[in-house]
Amino acid sequence: MKKADFWKSDWFFGVVVSVVVLILGNGDLLQGLERKAYDMGVAAASRAPSDKVAVIAIDKPSLDNIGRWPWSREIMADMVDKLAAAKAKVIATTVFYSEPQRDQGLAYINKLIETCGVTLPSVVAVAAAPAVAVAAAPAVAVAPTPVAADAAALPAAAPAPAPVIAPSSCPQIESILIEADQKLNTDRRLADAFAKAGNVALPMLFVLGEPRGRPDKDLPDYVKKNGVKLAGAAEAPPYPTLGVDAGVIEPLGKVVTAIGHLNVIADVDGAIRTEPLVLSWFDQAYPSLSLLVAAKSHNLTVADIQVTAGNSVKLGKLKIGTDPDTRMLTFYYKDREGGLPAFQVDSFFDVKSGKIPYEKYRDKIVLIGPTSSSVGSVFVTPISPAMPSVLMQAHAVSSLLSEHFFVAPTWGFWVEKLVFLLIAAYIIGLLPRIKAGMAAGITAGLLVALVGIHFALMTTQLMWLQLMIPATLLLVGHLLLTVKRFVVTERGKEKSDADSAESNRMLGLAFQGQGQLDMAFDKFRKCPMDDALMENMYNLALDFERKRQFNKAEAAFRYIFDYNPKFRDIESRVNRAKQLSETVILGGGGGGRSNASLIDTAGNVEKPMLGRYEIEKELGKGAMGVVYLGRDPKINRIVAIKTMALSQEFEADELVEVKERFFREAETAGRLNHPNIVTMFDAGEEHDLAYIAMEFLKGKDLVPYSKQGNLMPLPRVMSIVARVADALSYAHENNVVHRDIKPANIMYEPESDQVKVTDFGIARITDSSKTKTGMVLGTPSYMSPEQLAGKKIDGRSDLFSLGVMLYQMSCGKLPFEGDSMAQLMFRIANEPHPDIRAINPDLPDCLLAIIDKALTKDPDVRYQTGAEFAKDIRTCATMTGAAGAGDSGVDISI
Repeated sequence: MKKADFWKSDWFFGVVVSVVVLILGNGDLLQGLERKAYDMGVAAASRAPSDKVAVIAIDKPSLDNIGRWPWSREIMADMVDKLAAAKAKVIATTVFYSEPQRDQGLAYINKLIETCGVTLPSVVAVAAAPAVAVAAAPAVAVAPTPVAADAAALPAAAPAPAPVIAPSSCPQIESILIEADQKLNTDRRLADAFAKAGNVALPMLFVLGEPRGRPDKDLPDYVKKNGVKLAGAAEAPPYPTLGVDAGVIEPLGKVVTAIGHLNVIADVDGAIRTEPLVLSWFDQAYPSLSLLVAAKSHNLTVADIQVTAGNSVKLGKLKIGTDPDTRMLTFYYKDREGGLPAFQVDSFFDVKSGKIPYEKYRDKIVLIGPTSSSVGSVFVTPISPAMPSVLMQAHAVSSLLSEHFFVAPTWGFWVEKLVFLLIAAYIIGLLPRIKAGMAAGITAGLLVALVGIHFALMTTQLMWLQLMIPATLLLVGHLLLTVKRFVVTERGKEKSDADSAESNRMLGLAFQGQGQLDMAFDKFRKCPMDDALMENMYNLALDFERKRQFNKAEAAFRYIFDYNPKFRDIESRVNRAKQLSETVILGGGGGGRSNASLIDTAGNVEKPMLGRYEIEKELGKGAMGVVYLGRDPKINRIVAIKTMALSQEFEADELVEVKERFFREAETAGRLNHPNIVTMFDAGEEHDLAYIAMEFLKGKDLVPYSKQGNLMPLPRVMSIVARVADALSYAHENNVVHRDIKPANIMYEPESDQVKVTDFGIARITDSSKTKTGMVLGTPSYMSPEQLAGKKIDGRSDLFSLGVMLYQMSCGKLPFEGDSMAQLMFRIANEPHPDIRAINPDLPDCLLAIIDKALTKDPDVRYQTGAEFAKDIRTCATMTGAAGAGDSGVDISI
């Protein structure tokens, strides 16, 4: 290899691909692929959630029965009192208490208290007094972001000595004022409940961001007592914050056990996959609500939480591996059967009304928060597109309690880079040196291994290694190198063809001299066109005419005409050959014995005969032959004649069996007598040309009506499909399977509203037919999965094809499409059809149900008979008012 051409080599190409993928590895595209693989791994992993976590939901039934949000804080106070009495281990909520809640009348009571000099009992003193019911409207904000919580133990408030109360100036109303204050001051009532419970944890919310200076003021002492110390904070501080977005009011903050942050940090795609266990506020660090709750449940305090920022968090003896921002990869538990959440979620109203006993929550961690979207925020997680904050807390707390969190090990970075280098070495060094088949096998094996290791580690070890970027390099590198090889090969072939143009011309002349005109035509077309070649091609076209192969003569003359329309008498020759090809049956290579075409001495063309039928004109061309308009002279009946040149489509050793099958299928189809099936009158063979004479229809097939912009009205489509289903039901009852139901094989006459199914039995003849290039005739767009798989099929395969046709005629697009035959066949066999309403949103629900059932992959779940299909279509038409409707004034009979 020349040194100057090294950059064209396969190994250099592999280096370029590897470098490009490595650079793109930090971009959103490939990182998005890693995140998608992570989400799939989370969904595939299965663990049982902790039975110590219970959720009380502020849901829609609760709002309907208790009243609009926000509720009076005495409602929450009453719930906390009763949960505490039931010996709940920890009580936490995702509801923010960042602002005081004041009844309008409380201001006037406070003025009277101040004027009279009445001394109110402290919260602790109130805690010792009986609880007083209050009715006020609380101003409660709901967490806009779910986060973990920590349980920093706060010593329970000790009873204070009885205060010395100075006599007031209004002794007559002093007791009334104190009682009024207790009833209207809901914050005091809630603080009383929290103080008596002694195990309540509340959320707060920081503003995320990198601070540029110092804070305006310090955090309150009741927040600061929840702070934790960092090990190595200077080198790797946790995720930074700028300030407090939603704090906790002082009366509540002083009496609760713990206050933890409820922040979340979304990935670039908006999904929440991690729990920031600790956030930094300037030189201080504060744990999440979930972490504090887990600590409190184990009777631990903030002193038992040790944070190695950017590496891990220790809760007692439990070590939790984190990412560089001190975030835990939360384990999200699968929903239970029926779509129920993994955790038992009880309605707040059901608990409050006594429908669910409080005893149920003994020794439980009780999380209270909104699940109604009208009150609280919802978030995207690996298992849910809309998960409420309180449920995210449940998953996070259970992950901590059960040690179910995922871990990205510190050594994983080096393993990922090593795997990438090994894949790059394979692409650069080995792949260019091995054969295509072996390369495909090795690449597939490596790809399966990478994906398998990823899912195995996530589901069994709860360990995340980012292997999708090496997998992308493997797949992209293999495909691009294969394409490069193909392009180089094709260029070499083109050069070789150009160099051997003269050889091709000489071979063409030799084949022409031997009477092998098709091979001569093929060789001539490989040569660049010039005057000498036009002479050769002209003589070849004359030879085609002499052998009465007028369609081939037309092709040869037109090849010359496209290059030089002024060459000799080429224009008249093209027109004459076209006339002959349209009136003379193809395939009549009988060497003069066939009466397929007759030319008198004056050169006039007589009407040809095929069997006893006189050919009038050509109607169209199909995959295996031509369709003609014919006439039976004896009874003057007009027929359509479909011809098939079997000898050109099958090898000699297959021809006898194929002909027997052809007449057997024609006989079977000829026994069908149904108003929606084209009647077959006759079948025969003349030399190497087989033909079928059938009923002539004035209409045309449905292909034009299957395209967007030219769709029939839905009532007419349903009418046609129902009648086709009737025809198939009748045929299947007579043990005849069509095998090729598609719009091209359904004839429709709009004026008379006549529907006819054609080509029964023809598909079975063509099943094994190959063109000269080896491709199977037709496309698999309408075939059933079992037909594509080569399995034995029955009438249910036709009903799948009819479902495809119904889908296409309802929206103008096929349900399964692909850039290649292999991709199309894979989608039919494995992927569900797209939602048709994305294309045509006006379709009725009943029609969608019919299409879904007809396109089911499993034949046993699909429609079993055409009659069942037709019945559902007609029922749907009746429900939607389709019966009798049309667009041309013709009554559509369904």
